Amino acid sequence: MKRGLYTALLHLAMPLALARLWWRGRREPGYRRNIGERFARYQAPRPSEADRPLIWLHAVSVGEVRGAAPLVRALREAYPQHAVLVTCTTAAGRETIAQVYGDSVRVAYFPYDLPWVVERFLEHFRPRIALVMETEVWPNLLAACRAHGVPAVLANARLSEKSARGYQRLGTLARSAFASFAAICAQDDGSAERLRALGAASVTITGNLKFDAEPDEAKLAEGRMLKATLGARRVLLLASTRDGEERMLLDAIGAAPGNALLVVVPRHPQRFDEVAALIAARGLALARRSRGEIPGPATGIYLGDTMGEMAFYYALADVALIGGSFASFGAQNLIEACAVGVPVVLGPSSYNFPEATRLACEALAALQVPDAAAAALAAQALLADDARRAAMAQAGVRLCAAHRGATLRHLAVVRDTLELRASGPG
Repeated sequence: MKRGLYTALLHLAMPLALARLWWRGRREPGYRRNIGERFARYQAPRPSEADRPLIWLHAVSVGEVRGAAPLVRALREAYPQHAVLVTCTTAAGRETIAQVYGDSVRVAYFPYDLPWVVERFLEHFRPRIALVMETEVWPNLLAACRAHGVPAVLANARLSEKSARGYQRLGTLARSAFASFAAICAQDDGSAERLRALGAASVTITGNLKFDAEPDEAKLAEGRMLKATLGARRVLLLASTRDGEERMLLDAIGAAPGNALLVVVPRHPQRFDEVAALIAARGLALARRSRGEIPGPATGIYLGDTMGEMAFYYALADVALIGGSFASFGAQNLIEACAVGVPVVLGPSSYNFPEATRLACEALAALQVPDAAAAALAAQALLADDARRAAMAQAGVRLCAAHRGATLRHLAVVRDTLELRASGPG
């Protein structure tokens, strides 16, 4: 595909994109706010030449925003004279930026990948460098960055075999886009090989930034306090579940084994009420975190219907079943559970975290099972086996400690890229 055809199709899709924003805004009002930013129109005035130079990082949604936190902290420490702009695509991502970074960064929605929009975005913010998290590859944006002399770095890059095949079908459009990156920081060898095959020129294996993330100590303490009130009662966590998985897992688990408390934390906030209704329809006694309700002895399920509190839920858990892995969503972040010392069970779909899954299973910090029924049996066995849970917990903590360091390796790539830009023409 040629970039001109891609751009024409994108223009044709704009009415649908705007309709989708309005439709999603029914349940998440954030989608109906700041729509002008998606076309690079801002209420704040354009920064002047006297303003601080700017580092721009794009993190599409909640997981990427949280995963970028160690890198953003390191950038602010290494470049205190620079401002940091963090963009996102989703309303939940924007809320998470506010939770994680507060007023320490500027925030805006990511611009649509139309030539006139990305030109206006770059002219407004004039970033010194663009850092794009994981798999966000936008041809017009990358071409505009190249034209403006803004080096683009693909950070914490992961590329599954399935995604690589999809990019290959785009032909020269994808190859030109990947070749436009000044540098790519790949999570693992497999991603690095696939990125090079797609035309990426400068690929460094840096590891996964998510191993460097530090759990929120206040939320950990709060979760442990609640756990202490449960006494000997065990807690089984369904972590970051996706559409259809709650029904699947509840069917497999049935009544929580051994009178365990079942904690269900849906991945997306727009599904909180839907999942609450699903639980209520089964006649199960429910407490909701968002209402300040505390699970008592008769509570069967505690619904984690809040954002930014995974550390709280992991501190509460004895075993975690990782959402996104039982339906075909590629799994959510199992590293968070390992870092807190929670034994992990995940299903067959793990293409978003292939290396972390392999490492966790090899370290005996996690079990990967073929389906929800097998997960229910594995969870029941683990809840009854204190020694095995303790061994898996220790293995998870050791695994995370052994694989830290991606932030410093990313920072070295950023430093080299900025120095190369400074020494080049213009």
